[in-house]
Amino acid sequence: MFVKKQLHFIHTFWDTTVAFRRKMYHSIEDLQNDLDEWIAAYNEERTHSGKYCFGKTPMQTFKDSLCLAKEKMLETKFSNHQKTTQLSD
Repeated sequence: MFVKKQLHFIHTFWDTTVAFRRKMYHSIEDLQNDLDEWIAAYNEERTHSGKYCFGKTPMQTFKDSLCLAKEKMLETKFSNHQKTTQLSD
């Protein structure tokens, strides 16, 4: 599954790179603007095909999972603190 995701990204990026090569850039700023637009579209407009994404964009999926990530981080911090406290007692 992980390899499939990597291949999808590489294929998409390759197609985009070829598209960028069709345009002559006269400054790094022009190239950066086009790359920024592509990354925004890739993360915020296209739907993600991941198992738990349910047709959301990658950014929506990321934002929806922040509370879970923070909760897990707190659990980890708490359990590490608790272990340290137990060892010092």
